[in-house]
Amino acid sequence: MKKKIDLEYILNSSPNVLYSRLSTASGLAEWFADNVTVKGKIFTFIWEGTEQTAELVGYKNNKYARFHWLDDEDENSYFEFRINIDEITGDVALLITDFVEEDEKEDSIDLWDTQIAQLKHVIGL
Repeated sequence: MKKKIDLEYILNSSPNVLYSRLSTASGLAEWFADNVTVKGKIFTFIWEGTEQTAELVGYKNNKYARFHWLDDEDENSYFEFRINIDEITGDVALLITDFVEEDEKEDSIDLWDTQIAQLKHVIGL
């Protein structure tokens, strides 16, 4: 049984710039995977020769993109990038939701931290 984790990263970038890095093959290839290809709603992520495919199951421009790994037997699991703008401070936050095995939780959080550091570098933060 997978556990849902929610992570938040403050990324003071325009939602438009951020969204393109979360929802397009070229944007995701800049920080999330070595290479990404898209056919319709199916994204193929490539890391060091390993491929994994996910379906884009939901999105709203400049708001969120939700993916479901095709090899995941849990129909309810997904990973999602959501852009949140604080109404008071104007801070832009990236909220990540993921589903992970209990014993992989810390490793998953470390991996997301590393990926987001790369994203910050790519967008010049």
